[in-house]
Amino acid sequence: MNSDLKREIIFDNYKEPMNKGLVEDESYLKANTKSDSCIDNLDFMMKIEDGIVKDIRFDGEACAISTSAASIMIRSFIGKSVEEVKNILENYVAMIEEKEYNSELLGELNVYDEISKQPNRKNCALLPMQAVEKMLNSLK
Repeated sequence: MNSDLKREIIFDNYKEPMNKGLVEDESYLKANTKSDSCIDNLDFMMKIEDGIVKDIRFDGEACAISTSAASIMIRSFIGKSVEEVKNILENYVAMIEEKEYNSELLGELNVYDEISKQPNRKNCALLPMQAVEKMLNSLK
């Protein structure tokens, strides 16, 4: 994927993020994630039925990287099993941390494959994933 296409995907998901806005529904898992070093502060909600992610929503204030990562993540996770989501999460984190990963699993999340060139942005790309991990860990 070339740099121009990556920037376009990130910008489109920042300007018009998927599922931005929370709902009043107690059946959703909830988590907050925020940065210690910038304005990023996002609330997430995830609905899981029969082991399948049915919906993920988010709201809050965040930079282009965190907002777009949340949007792309949501599109990547809805309709997947909990185990599939965990596998994508593991591979995404490995990519951000410059470790071996399966790029085929990540789809559009591959737009962040060079984020390590800007180390201060790695946290921005990881924040939405941390919220999903918190919600999945609460299932145990």
